[in-house]
Amino acid sequence: MDAIHILGGNALFGETKIQGSKNAVLPVMAAALLIEDVCMIENCPHISDVYHMQQLLESIGCKVVWSDGTLTIDARNILEDTMSGDHVTGMRSSITLLGAMLGRIGEVTMAYPGGCVIGERPIDMHLNALRRMGVAIYEKDGCFTARVKELYGAVIRLPVSSVGTTENVILAAVMAKGVTVIQNAAMEPEIVTLCEFLREAGAVIEGIGGSVLIIQGGHALHGIRFRVPADRIVAGTYLMSVLGAGGHIFLEDAPVAQMQSMLSMAEKIGAEIHVTREGLNIIANEFKKPVSYVKTEIYPGFPTDMQSPLMAVLSTCRGESVIEETIFEDRFRIVEQLRKMGACIELKGRRQALIRGVESLLGCEVTAEELRGGAALVIAGSMALGETIVKNCHFIERGYEDICRDYRNLGVNIYGK
Repeated sequence: MDAIHILGGNALFGETKIQGSKNAVLPVMAAALLIEDVCMIENCPHISDVYHMQQLLESIGCKVVWSDGTLTIDARNILEDTMSGDHVTGMRSSITLLGAMLGRIGEVTMAYPGGCVIGERPIDMHLNALRRMGVAIYEKDGCFTARVKELYGAVIRLPVSSVGTTENVILAAVMAKGVTVIQNAAMEPEIVTLCEFLREAGAVIEGIGGSVLIIQGGHALHGIRFRVPADRIVAGTYLMSVLGAGGHIFLEDAPVAQMQSMLSMAEKIGAEIHVTREGLNIIANEFKKPVSYVKTEIYPGFPTDMQSPLMAVLSTCRGESVIEETIFEDRFRIVEQLRKMGACIELKGRRQALIRGVESLLGCEVTAEELRGGAALVIAGSMALGETIVKNCHFIERGYEDICRDYRNLGVNIYGK
């Protein structure tokens, strides 16, 4: 069965190590396409999205080899310019291969990317930005072809601070002729990681970590060994779990510097946070406080990926809390599942939720509909009295290496398929 079983209602105690970042490693894998050499990516998580990206790279001629947590990519021979099938349509991050393929061979045909159903995520911004660099786009029968004889640097102001569009422009710009300036660039840690990878490989990028990136294109790139940072969203998931269920846990390698908005939220709810050189200690308060108002924002604000996990926690914080979702308009798909467990949540349109905390959640059978919502249901199951069965756990496997192992390390009675 594609399901996770949880016997909840007990506080969490123990420690677990945080895996490498999903959102960082996927664009780094795409960037390896630009390098006619061999790259070794350390701390690479064993998750289904990485496997999809691996198969996409192999389908166009790359050689990809695993050795424990290190992924070796040999991109010296690119043999194909067409990508289609489930590995494209089932994973939103496949769109980052657009900029990489244009930078490497100047042409790509691909199906429109898919991923989790959490709202409209059109790629028009990607295509319009690349057109500014000389790319021609042809669309037909659910696919599109992007083609360019030579990429040219340009000044590109993004209408929205989009992570995916920023990544695509960076990947094209490092191979373009001249200088590219990206204004209103996304500042997420994953963008910083991509820029650091490319800079170590020989690219010239200024303004890393800020909203304006300046890229001098055309510099030769070479193979490198690179370590992916720990996953801030996975760490945030386990942080929310102990807030909801209570207890005291330690998260080894938690990327604390990237988690400030989450840690601030945890302290508002009542947790005691201790940062060490090795990671993060969290002691939950027995009496959780509601949060009068929180909204999701681009980094460094509270991340949209943590909205569903936070909602699960707030469902048992006595009092009223309000969450406003400003990134994706369909992020509240988890609400009906939490209601089945006894949560009292009222939706105000598609962007705002009012949560009235109940004494406890009750275990039952629920269904994951997307990645982070699925993880939030596991949190809810660890909080709930009785047994919770979370179906469709393949969504969770997109971003969590072994969520059952990690929760068992934290003392949860949990097993998977």
